[in-house]
Amino acid sequence: MTEPTHAPTDDCRPGSTPELVLFQRDDCHLCDVALTVLADARAPEFASVFIDGDDGLEARYGHRVPVLRDSRRDLELDWPFGAEAVRAFLAP
Repeated sequence: MTEPTHAPTDDCRPGSTPELVLFQRDDCHLCDVALTVLADARAPEFASVFIDGDDGLEARYGHRVPVLRDSRRDLELDWPFGAEAVRAFLAP
């Protein structure tokens, strides 16, 4: 899988909680589509978290991925979503 050309990060350093997180799976076509939608929506930088092999994340997000989480506002946007829905979700 090629790296996306927009702004996702894996910046999950101790003490650093990313504001936006995209929960996804390896080899997930819908997750790849979600990355394109986020780029089209010009979403700000976000972390990508792969839930594969994490029992807690699998239980929470297993049937819902991809999911965009805004940790600052404690909100989640479940798939399916388009660029307009992402922009509305990210609006203050």
